[in-house]
Amino acid sequence: MFTEAQLYSPVTQGADGDVMVHLSDEHPGVHDPEYRTRRNAIAALALDYRPGGPVPQIDYTEEEQGVWRIVSAELARKRERYASREVIEAAERLGLPGDHIPQLDEVTSKLFPRTGFRYAPAAGLVPLREFFGSFSERIFHSTQYIRHHSAPLYTPEPDAVHEILGHANQLASPRFAAIYETVGAAVNRLTTDRALKFLADVFWFSMEFGVVREHGEIRCYGAGLLSSFGEIEEFREATLRPLDIREMGTAVYDITHYQPILYCAESIAEIEDVVGGFFTTVDDEVVAELTGQPV
Repeated sequence: MFTEAQLYSPVTQGADGDVMVHLSDEHPGVHDPEYRTRRNAIAALALDYRPGGPVPQIDYTEEEQGVWRIVSAELARKRERYASREVIEAAERLGLPGDHIPQLDEVTSKLFPRTGFRYAPAAGLVPLREFFGSFSERIFHSTQYIRHHSAPLYTPEPDAVHEILGHANQLASPRFAAIYETVGAAVNRLTTDRALKFLADVFWFSMEFGVVREHGEIRCYGAGLLSSFGEIEEFREATLRPLDIREMGTAVYDITHYQPILYCAESIAEIEDVVGGFFTTVDDEVVAELTGQPV
């Protein structure tokens, strides 16, 4: 299993059809039976979804809406202060609501006219080949649950805040959306898990935790940074390295802590040339050459 899977609470379905989300012992909601029941119900709706069918509509509670309002307002302030101008302008054009959690159909209705991306529901972890591969069709698989109300500014796993306020605001940029599409096309060329893992790690250090220098300041464009209340304050303390595909694809990192090393581009154009160029051309042989290991 890829290490990124540790970010998600496993979802299982029993022989009787009951769906269960397995929260870790450290999860803020693990001892809240109402929250656990809620998570199971939302996951079950996602598992029942079939492509082309209606996207599940979640009847969010006022408590869940309150969490969204708190996090959305805080991240909007931090995005203006710390995010790349490319993301700030894309987010302004997209206009995600701050007063309620948008249904995935609402996200799609705002995003599709701008970059052609659509949102589809996910119960939890989507296998990497399916998750990344769907980018070639401009589909983004998104969870629909919200973090526990006791810790609105923290989550141990990707939730709707990360998927929407992080990725949708990034995907609203045509330049970044084009890079995502090249990722999807690349997956169709890769046959080995090793090559897929290399691609996923380059994605991690770029589209999830990428930073860029703008007018002498370090700004973030990665969705993981854009959606993390804590890490968006801390990323400028990281050790910055220039974009290096070999390093990004082979780096050893701990996904449960703030990233101590980040790869900084000098411009959005460099991200397109270096990172986008890699995704455009990568195949098993390219990864073998970069890692020095045979296919």
